[in-house]
Amino acid sequence: MLEEIKELDSEGGVATRSAVMPDGLKQLPKTYVDKFKEAINLIQDDEVQAIIGPMTSAQAIYMLHLGKKTQIPIISFTATSPSISPSHNPYFIRTTHQDSSQVDAIAAVVKTFQWRQVIPIYEDTEYGNGIIPYLIDAFQNITKVPYRSVLPESANDDRILQELYKLMTMQTRVFVLHMDTALGVRIFEKAKSIGMMGKGYTWIVTDGLGYYLTSFNSSVLDTMQGVIGIRRYVPESSRLSSFRSRWMKKFRKDNRNNEESLDIYGIMAYDTIWLLANAIEKLQRLDSRFVKENVRAKSSHAARLSISQIGPKLLQEISNTKFEGLSGDFGLVDRQLHVNTFHILNVLGGDGVREIGIWTASDGIIKDLSLNGTRKNGNLIPTHDNLYPVIWPGNTIAIPKGWTNPTGENKLRIGVPVRSGYTEFVRVTRNTHSNSAVVDGYCIDVFNAAIGLLPYAVPYEFHPFENANHTAAGSYNDLIYQVYLQNFDAVVGDVTITANRSQYVDFTLPYVEAGASMIVSTRKDFYKEAVIFFLPLEWRLWLTIVAFFVYIGCVIWILEHRGNREFRGGPYPMYQIGTMLSFSFSMLVFAHSNEEKVLSSPGRFVMILWLFAVFILTTSYTASYSAMLLANRFQPTITDDVNHLIKNRYNVGYKNGSFIEGMLKQMGFDESNLKGYHTSEDLDEAFSKPRQDGGIVAAFDELPYIELLLTKYCDKYTKVFPKGSPLGLDISRTILSVREDKEKMKRIRHAWFEGKRNCSDHDSFGSSNSLSLYSFRYLFVFVGVLSLIPLLLHLQIFLSKNLMILTSPNTSIAQKVVKLVTKFNEEDERRLRYYEYHAGIGPIGSQGT
Repeated sequence: MLEEIKELDSEGGVATRSAVMPDGLKQLPKTYVDKFKEAINLIQDDEVQAIIGPMTSAQAIYMLHLGKKTQIPIISFTATSPSISPSHNPYFIRTTHQDSSQVDAIAAVVKTFQWRQVIPIYEDTEYGNGIIPYLIDAFQNITKVPYRSVLPESANDDRILQELYKLMTMQTRVFVLHMDTALGVRIFEKAKSIGMMGKGYTWIVTDGLGYYLTSFNSSVLDTMQGVIGIRRYVPESSRLSSFRSRWMKKFRKDNRNNEESLDIYGIMAYDTIWLLANAIEKLQRLDSRFVKENVRAKSSHAARLSISQIGPKLLQEISNTKFEGLSGDFGLVDRQLHVNTFHILNVLGGDGVREIGIWTASDGIIKDLSLNGTRKNGNLIPTHDNLYPVIWPGNTIAIPKGWTNPTGENKLRIGVPVRSGYTEFVRVTRNTHSNSAVVDGYCIDVFNAAIGLLPYAVPYEFHPFENANHTAAGSYNDLIYQVYLQNFDAVVGDVTITANRSQYVDFTLPYVEAGASMIVSTRKDFYKEAVIFFLPLEWRLWLTIVAFFVYIGCVIWILEHRGNREFRGGPYPMYQIGTMLSFSFSMLVFAHSNEEKVLSSPGRFVMILWLFAVFILTTSYTASYSAMLLANRFQPTITDDVNHLIKNRYNVGYKNGSFIEGMLKQMGFDESNLKGYHTSEDLDEAFSKPRQDGGIVAAFDELPYIELLLTKYCDKYTKVFPKGSPLGLDISRTILSVREDKEKMKRIRHAWFEGKRNCSDHDSFGSSNSLSLYSFRYLFVFVGVLSLIPLLLHLQIFLSKNLMILTSPNTSIAQKVVKLVTKFNEEDERRLRYYEYHAGIGPIGSQGT
């Protein structure tokens, strides 16, 4: 390959650049030891200034020590293993990308189609193992890797078939293949022969095979039909087309029976030679002699090595050189090529290969580069609409779901619990004709609805967890453990998520409220009911209300009594006080007698203000009082904490088969005080029994069962102090969709629960607190300030009219106060006639002055 490229360079007019290194492009032997010896000969005999040629990552490892000792740049355009890093090998230059740069593109494809499990298949070599840690990291938050398939580089056909048959027994159907061309082609041949290239399978190949997809003949491509390949992006250009045409012409002239085409490695080899030629041309005037040093190679070859004087300068020039190559803009960063754009290819079979999209680090997956930069956060939320249609294995356009049942099974075996009580959740009955199990219930309906929303078909059948006599075969823990033992593929039912159970199985999202609570019987508190009318308001609020009634009565009396006969009162002061208070308190019922009409505008303003406050207070009182009356109907018989129940050895109940029994034992309950029950009827009977006959004072259960109990027995019981597989992931997502479909959930819930509920929801009244003064503080401040304004204005007007009394020089302060009080208590005839006239009481009469 290199010799053909060198000759093409000469034809293209660049002979002067390649002539600088006439012997430096010799191809190395294939074996590692022979290659190493030949490299030493090149340095000793030909005094080469640079070596291009480690074709594999394993070959490159042999060369790195040699380059470091002789200060000769070792350049590779094919060694892609991340384990060989230029940062750790000062004279190693990688003119291609490292394998880790493509893992994000592969992960984006997996995320686009939402495959939940992926199995990597790779060769046990430096090249194969190097990418795996980076690939696993890229899959970390996207998918699971349940298994890693590793094949030796020398694997024969039997070994390959053995591994493929093993993969067929697993659920996962998405494979990422990373290996050399020869081994990869053989794997696809064997996979096709045993049916692993049919519908339901997904194969993704890394650039190790992706580079050659356009070079394979039709027979090889036919075995790879439906494969998705990743390959470094190389833009098409007139220069690349011209070079490809000349290369094909020259290659076919020399190899008439070979139809090989120019691949990406040929393009990278060309750019690598140009990179080195450019760097050497800049250093032509420097002394390129070698200095002999007493340095021995770490091999059986004991020749003395030489150190290049030009090596460090050449290394620096190579690192800094940038130019327009056949593959586009060519320049190194940290002595290696950084690539952030990849082709995504689809093998059509014998018809060839087509591009279905492009992955970029900035935009993720897009259909073509004309869309680059037009999608915001495109790499965060990928969809298959960002790709052109894919033809999958089996010549189908249906997207593989990425998993299936293991070989030999046709339907998922769904285990369901068998129980005699709480059948609203799961009910198992028998068909009278066939004696087969019929399974239904709330949980079953939700599961069926979730399965129906999956984008693929999932065949399944329900299997009751029962004995030969159709009774439960064990507890819920036993049922869940059957999934771990692979006797069931999943379990559907009223199963509680616990930490212990999560160690063995995965759970979907819950679709009913989770948690546990204590339930006790209820009773009426007759003493509390007798004085309950005081409780809606706390005592500070009661005192504030009474104080404001007196205050408002005083304000209105002061504003009215000089011009309103109804507020003049009788001959005694206590009569006027009674009038004042009766008027104020009558506002509670918004009723005022005709004899006590407010005539002045300031008085009416204060009255309306106080009526507004009274309205808010009375409505709040009514609401709180109603809540307390209802709450008093459902007072728990037991209000002590759990420790009190344990200390006094009270009997408590739990549902048989539930994790609650173990929880109660951990809390400290004696086993003799734990009473199991099966149905809600059993629980009701246990509450009705005396304690000495095995009755219980409280029961612990899960919230869904408690809610069902409350729908049956309404006001008899109440809650107190609540305690705080890939199909599973897909079902979780569809359960969310079912929960968001309010109408569907309402129909399912009504069918099994709400239709049997004949009582009101009293739980919301379980705790009703008295209204506090703090809740109405701004109301009283508002009323107090606004009512004070007309009072102060009224007093200011009165004092200004009686200024002579205040300024009288011959009277004491006490005499002035007495005169002002006497004057203030007198009628204001002018105001009196004016208000009576406008109130329609009598004629206005004569006008005073």
